[in-house]
Amino acid sequence: MTVPSPISRRLALSAAAACLGLSATLLGAGGAEAAANCIKGDRKAPYTVGWANIYSVPTWMKQTEGTITTEVEALKKDGRVKDLMVTDAQGNAQTQIQQIQSMIDANVDAIVVIAGSSTALDRVISDACDKGIAVVNFDSLVDTDKVTAKINTDSNEWGSKAAQWMVDQLGGKGKIIIMNGPAGVSVSDDRRKGAQPVLDANKGLEVITETNTEYNVAPAQEAMTSLLFANPEIDGVLSLGGALSAGALLAFDRQGREPVPTTGENARQFLELWKEKGIKGWATMQPNWLGALAVYTAVQALDGKPVPAFVKVPLPVIDDSTIDTYLARASEFPADGYIYSAYDKALFDKLLAQ
Repeated sequence: MTVPSPISRRLALSAAAACLGLSATLLGAGGAEAAANCIKGDRKAPYTVGWANIYSVPTWMKQTEGTITTEVEALKKDGRVKDLMVTDAQGNAQTQIQQIQSMIDANVDAIVVIAGSSTALDRVISDACDKGIAVVNFDSLVDTDKVTAKINTDSNEWGSKAAQWMVDQLGGKGKIIIMNGPAGVSVSDDRRKGAQPVLDANKGLEVITETNTEYNVAPAQEAMTSLLFANPEIDGVLSLGGALSAGALLAFDRQGREPVPTTGENARQFLELWKEKGIKGWATMQPNWLGALAVYTAVQALDGKPVPAFVKVPLPVIDDSTIDTYLARASEFPADGYIYSAYDKALFDKLLAQ
């Protein structure tokens, strides 16, 4: 694990009010007596952990899997984990259901999962919980509460803050395009839902069109190129994903059009284009280490320690005052990757202790 950066230290310090959902039972109990949801106390270390990946192609997912495997290796050295089972549903929720069922049949001790559908996985996730498997769901969440823990930033807040920044930049008036991630994925849908009340309150901001694409630069650039041909007047791009923002800026550049205020995420390419083009930008971060935190949380629960039903990870703000902090570490990450803050056990313990 790495030494925490100033960003991660700020995350840790601001986590005091961030974690929601602790039951009165957990608050009042300690040790093995305070078993987390799904935990039945009959599983012993070292544990087998399943990583049910919805798809592995996007760089964000590859980096997230990297934090999972790094965490597993650390827990192996501590004698807490024995094996990691990894599956890839290639974007198909039905395939993911089958793969999770295979993990249940193999009697893994824990399953960490990013859901390909907020509803379709409910039955198989509930079945895993009923069988005493620790289930930790992060990033894209399921509807069922029959899990050990859910871990996420606040996607509604994500969308709301991005939309408010756009309103402020344009003085409440202008024509904007909204770029969303895949429809039906909770993190994408929730970001969009979070933006809507701000848009409703600022009628001078006209949404001329919006699009849904996977979280990759190439399809985002293709989608924005088509939108640029159809819309000669665009004042802002409310992008709700980092690779989407990079694709948008590349499309503007290829057509020789001046970039407009653009929101986004901590994608390295977006941050570098932001700086290079001198655009007005805003971004936040969905930390890749949510995957590592999910594994750590599952093991803590299996060890009989109380964990929150919901772990809310605070959203940082990347703007002109903080972007250089991220870009200073750019070389540590893939060119098409995400520059995420450092993490360590102390940060994880702080997030789980609230």
